[in-house]
Amino acid sequence: MNADQILAEIREANLNYLMLAQNLIRTDREQALYRLGISEDTATLISTLSPAQLMKISSGNTLLCRFRMDDDLVWGLLTSHSKTAANDGVGRLHASILMAGRHQEAA
Repeated sequence: MNADQILAEIREANLNYLMLAQNLIRTDREQALYRLGISEDTATLISTLSPAQLMKISSGNTLLCRFRMDDDLVWGLLTSHSKTAANDGVGRLHASILMAGRHQEAA
């Protein structure tokens, strides 16, 4: 994959992310805040963007979304290095609880 293809992929990911975010915010704001890990102010801004603004913002060469799982503990829980399905469910639940707490800290 060359540099032009990578930039095209970033722009497409940005547009998809913004459209998904806008749809989530308009459908269920509280769930959107949690699932996207964004503040009320950011949600308000995203929800009011026009299609032209979405296109302009998404056309940059920087990826707009980021991983919220930025520590080894959450990654370990999500990648489920345990051996049983029961532990996998518990690990995912634990990861969700940790990320929900971080969402509350950011709000």
